[in-house]
Amino acid sequence: MSLPGGASMSTEQLQQRYIGTGNADFTKYEWLTNQHRDTYASHVGHYDQLSYFGVAQNQSIGRVRLQMIEKMIQPCGKPPQKEGNH
Repeated sequence: MSLPGGASMSTEQLQQRYIGTGNADFTKYEWLTNQHRDTYASHVGHYDQLSYFGVAQNQSIGRVRLQMIEKMIQPCGKPPQKEGNH
């Protein structure tokens, strides 16, 4: 990726700017959680998508927005236990 002036950005700079870019230590759960949160955030930010989901679910747009925001807390369920914490 590059900046508007044409200078390239390092991996560290990308990870500081965009949290969801991940690193080598990211688990599958963390990566998937970031993907789900980004998707929900996109849906909440686009009124037309919220309207579509509201019509499809026969619910108000406000209720659909609230449900998606609540799902962003733990979109993939509880995190798996670490192997060292038995």
